[in-house]
Amino acid sequence: MSEDAAKIAALLTALTAPDTNAIREAEAALKPILKDARCVPALVEVLKARGGQPDAVRHVAAVVLRKRISGHWSKFDTPTKSALKTELLAILAAEPERTVRNGAVGVAAAMCRLECGDEGDAATAGGAAGWAELFQFVAAAAGDANPEARELAFLLLSETTETVAVHLKAQFPSMAATFAAALADSDPKVQNSAVKALGGLLSYLADEKEVECFAALVPPVLNVAEGCRKRGDADAVSAVLDVLYDLAYSPSPAVSVHMVPAVKFCLACVQDSDLEMGVRDTAALVIATTAEAKPKTFGKDEGLLSSVLEALFNLIENSRESAAGALFESNPAWKEDMAEDGEYDADDEDGDSPTETSMAQGTLDMLACELPKKYVFQPIMSRCVGRLTSPHPHHRKAGVACLGVAAEGCAEPLREHLPELMPHVFAAAGDADAQVRECACFALGQISEHCQPEILGYSSQILPIVFALLDDTTVAVQATSCYVLEMFCERLEPEGVRPLLDPLVRKLAAMLESTTKRSVQEMAVAALAATAVAAEEEFAPYVGGVASLMTKLMALNEERMHTLRGRALECMGHMAIAVGRETFRPYFSETMRCACEGLTIDSTDLHEFAYAVFANLAKVMGEEFSPVLGELVPHLVKVVGEDEGGIEAQEKEAQAGHFGALDDSDEEDEAGHYVLNVRTALLEAKKGAITALGEMAAHTGASYVPHLEETMTVLAHAANNWHPLVKSAVAEALPSMVVPSVAAHHGGEISWEKGDVGGANPMSAHTQAVVQAVLAELTALMKDDDKDTVGKACEGVQSVVELCGPHALVPVASECLANVYALLTRTAACQTGVGGVGEDGLPFGEIPDDDDDDHDTMLTSVCDLVGSFGRVMGPHFVQYLPQFLPPVCAYAKTSRPPGDRSMAVGCLGELAQELGGEGIRDHWSGVFLPAALAGLADPDDNVRRNAAFCAGVCCEGLGETAAPQYPQLLQAISPLFSIDAARGDAAAAAVDNAAAAVSRMIMASPGNVPMPQVLPVMLKALPLKSDQTENETVYRCLLGLLQMNQPDAVANKAEMRRIFAEATAEGSRVDDDLKEKLKLALPALA
Repeated sequence: MSEDAAKIAALLTALTAPDTNAIREAEAALKPILKDARCVPALVEVLKARGGQPDAVRHVAAVVLRKRISGHWSKFDTPTKSALKTELLAILAAEPERTVRNGAVGVAAAMCRLECGDEGDAATAGGAAGWAELFQFVAAAAGDANPEARELAFLLLSETTETVAVHLKAQFPSMAATFAAALADSDPKVQNSAVKALGGLLSYLADEKEVECFAALVPPVLNVAEGCRKRGDADAVSAVLDVLYDLAYSPSPAVSVHMVPAVKFCLACVQDSDLEMGVRDTAALVIATTAEAKPKTFGKDEGLLSSVLEALFNLIENSRESAAGALFESNPAWKEDMAEDGEYDADDEDGDSPTETSMAQGTLDMLACELPKKYVFQPIMSRCVGRLTSPHPHHRKAGVACLGVAAEGCAEPLREHLPELMPHVFAAAGDADAQVRECACFALGQISEHCQPEILGYSSQILPIVFALLDDTTVAVQATSCYVLEMFCERLEPEGVRPLLDPLVRKLAAMLESTTKRSVQEMAVAALAATAVAAEEEFAPYVGGVASLMTKLMALNEERMHTLRGRALECMGHMAIAVGRETFRPYFSETMRCACEGLTIDSTDLHEFAYAVFANLAKVMGEEFSPVLGELVPHLVKVVGEDEGGIEAQEKEAQAGHFGALDDSDEEDEAGHYVLNVRTALLEAKKGAITALGEMAAHTGASYVPHLEETMTVLAHAANNWHPLVKSAVAEALPSMVVPSVAAHHGGEISWEKGDVGGANPMSAHTQAVVQAVLAELTALMKDDDKDTVGKACEGVQSVVELCGPHALVPVASECLANVYALLTRTAACQTGVGGVGEDGLPFGEIPDDDDDDHDTMLTSVCDLVGSFGRVMGPHFVQYLPQFLPPVCAYAKTSRPPGDRSMAVGCLGELAQELGGEGIRDHWSGVFLPAALAGLADPDDNVRRNAAFCAGVCCEGLGETAAPQYPQLLQAISPLFSIDAARGDAAAAAVDNAAAAVSRMIMASPGNVPMPQVLPVMLKALPLKSDQTENETVYRCLLGLLQMNQPDAVANKAEMRRIFAEATAEGSRVDDDLKEKLKLALPALA
């Protein structure tokens, strides 16, 4: 052995000694030696010194050589490089010791990368030819009779994945045959190493066409993985699951064809209680990701979907865990309280790890959200109902818990089926089993959150049930029932909460004072806040008492009490919203003091609650909030501008592994290791700060103008944030930046004319500059890849142009119109998915099928913006109708979900109202009439409502042009008067809009309406029950008929008198001016 090699060997020996000081001294001595290129041949000499050096020392030599070779390789001439490569191949061929051989594999992979070049060098002269002998060696070893040689071949391929994928594409067919043989090998170690190597290649090529060369090997990979699962080889199973995750989004049909066996393998892993929970959870994630990536293919396979759902339900029903725990699993207070009750092990180090129930619920939630509802809703609901009627409590627990889990994803069809499902939920809420009651509360809360407003019709049943559950002996039921109150009351009208308001407030206040359970206290405060919002001014008598309780809580300083303190702050903000400025004024200063004090405490949670209360108090107090702007705005701007993390270079310590001190600090890591380092709590706080800035700008008037520049600067920067949470908040806040300028320069309102872009610009120079900056950001955000951000951006554009008029729209009109058209035709970035758009212009992954799509709420904002174009541009928008009407009408097809049909017909109605008869005349018979008739015959009440509105405004605008179609339209409208208005808001609104449509038709062409048949039917439906915006239309028609002494109106005076009396009675929602007109007409009806 050479002198250099011997010296290095001695130092490496010290590295293996159990002596920290000796190791440090050896590392210090090695560092200068390793900076010299001569260390490379010396390390190779140590590595091959079998018998002369201990295996441990030779292994360390391989590790160090792998780390250092990249810094020296370019210093060697070609003969030296060739000699080193030859020597390394000889070592690989002869080395019997596994650890040393594996170390040599790492060195070979490093040499291979250096010889073959980076990915970008694929087309260079070198490429794989840089070390052709290595791959000849691999090919020979793969066919060797010795299983250790065959294993070595695939270990080498595994370590050189990127090089193989980039430089050896021509050899893929023969390589596939080699992999196929290895997957059928009799030795498990060979199989496993082949799976690992092939898996790396499949993952690397998942989005490329070349993946097809290996796609046929997915089934044998699954066979090997199944064998590993059965013998408990968790590492091998995990490796395959990682590959399946990467393949889930592959656009290749050759890969997609294996979706079913892949999901079945994952399901077997999920159900295998012998596997580690982390592995099972990864398998569940692959199932959920497959559903997200291939929703239609997955949903259409009834057998596959059925087996997955059944397995998930079984996991939940057979587990002893609380199936409502998903609500609180991240809440420390909940865990603390459950530990006290013996339902949770506070000392469990894996307390945050997945459980069978959380895994099953998370997967079910993804399936409900991602799969088309026409495939997933009935299978889920039938299983829920079947279990809810079971005599076994664990079945009933699973049934009602899964109903709650699916409520968000299946909200649209669930709203339609509430009458059949709610009795089961109510029965579960009174169940003898505490876990069933708890899960019933969870389901009630989820349904209350996601099935608005339909669920409000059950207030007389829900509130008494929840009120009774507040007295439950189980902490979990108490806390969960508070959650129901919070979710349910947020949208409830005062009359809904009125019957139980007093006992409810007293009960929640008593719970708050008597319980020692933090989780119950937190939820009780949240329920009080929601009750206040529901009760509005009727909560005024309770403000003093509740504020006294909240003031105590807002003074809590113990760190574990920060969330409760924040909830109390939140409650004060909600009370302010409920009772208004005058009633809340005495509590304003103290609430602000506590909120600002929270900003001095190092607690992101407290800061977040403070920002929310600032937003609410600005909204309520208006200009009285202005004195604190000078202090708060700079703080909030600073928070929005903070760096919350992102893609960063990985810390050296994290990537160094063993003997990290021997890495070359002067060299960059050629592997380019990066990690995603994010402070998620700051993201939430940043969102809250942006919202607070928006509300302050919107409600403090001209006082905010001095802060506009710094706010706009930070919002423009945040608009380019990588996280959708921040971008969405920016899109929502940006329109508010226009309001202070309008307040300062226009007295709060800009007077503009529809379509008038030729006259003088009504905006001041300052307002125009702000508007231009805001619309530039919003128009850019309309192209974002996040749907929520895009929807908010569309709403923002609408808000600004409707406030400021057509001159505001002109500079961005072309870009806005193009963005909207892309969204309507589903070719925008947020609609084409992660796979991008293929050569055919269609999204990768699945064949588009309109019939399978669910309603996309973002598109409602897009269609609203189309209506706004008509409102602002007026006749200038008519030229774009041939382009925009076809994609809008595509959403009105009977195959589309009700939400789409309602949205499309509503958009047509808005365009007809804004553009008038002249604007829509050319499209009346071909577009508007057929759409209105189809909508009037639709089974959905919301579609019929919008169709009636559309028909009415079309007739109003077209006048006599539409008269020939009156018989057809009246016949289509007539069935709407038979709808039972008591069955819900949508039904009542459909009847109201039918009455308004007939009123418009009468006013537009009275001679073409058969009044003796039509008028009595319409009068019977009055006064309006739900859509009060149509009062003006209906009563203008009736008053006009009376003024004309129209014979049929005179003949129905008694009915008219009844209607006018009800419309002018105390508590009527008819506006005061209209009431006065009706009162003046009443004497003539006597």
